[in-house]
Amino acid sequence: MSDVLNISAYLFTPLDDLERLRSVLLERAVRAQLKGTIILAGEGINLFLAGEPGAVRGYVDDLRTDPRFAALTPKESWNEAQPFGRMLVKIKNEIIRMNHPTIRPAEGRAPAVAPQTLRRWLDQGHDDDGREVVLLDTRNDFEVDHGSFDNAVDWRIEKFTQFPQALQAHRGDLADKTVVSFCTGGIRCEKAAIHLRDQGIDAHQLEGGILGYFEHVGGAHWNGECFVFDERVALAPDLSPREVVEEKPEPAGRPRRRGIRRAESPTD
Repeated sequence: MSDVLNISAYLFTPLDDLERLRSVLLERAVRAQLKGTIILAGEGINLFLAGEPGAVRGYVDDLRTDPRFAALTPKESWNEAQPFGRMLVKIKNEIIRMNHPTIRPAEGRAPAVAPQTLRRWLDQGHDDDGREVVLLDTRNDFEVDHGSFDNAVDWRIEKFTQFPQALQAHRGDLADKTVVSFCTGGIRCEKAAIHLRDQGIDAHQLEGGILGYFEHVGGAHWNGECFVFDERVALAPDLSPREVVEEKPEPAGRPRRRGIRRAESPTD
């Protein structure tokens, strides 16, 4: 029986009272016995929480009473045990770091593609206008190694701040094609799609990211699992967690393996 509800959510919305919010949100989370990470920045909120289902949903309901968070739409999955070790609320310069301050998703998003639409495009081999569809994985290389869409483009970036530079090296490969950027939950591919369009690429973002695709479509055209930033490590297309495999110490002088990484949130 899976008793722990896990949620992930983000929203680009202007915030100017970060210290007050940090204190309030941390106190509420601790009182509700939740664990996870909330990231606050001037551009919005990014959160990963887990706990008793009623407590988690109640926390989100309380958040939505603030008009700035009314549109927050969490993605849910389940687990038998608490995947987080503690509760943190952090203030950062960006809720997902790209180092491009001119990209402001709160002022306008790139066009979004629903999971059902993307599956139809992939089934038929082109978009509704007959154009070639390119799936662009905007995640870090170690995440991609756990699984991705069939034939997706992967630039082997080690952190999201490298995405703009990688685009300059590969921009010509995307010309005259319908590009769909994707990531775990939607936050990175939202910024990526805006940047792609700023560079003249016909770019869209996958609505809800990989987890949203799993929820609405399942594993069609997907190979492997989806890495997540908690102790579950990766989720199958049915959103069930895979068994955690503990890392073994590497021999002296050998670099650390990158197959599994522990992290509290995908901030890079």
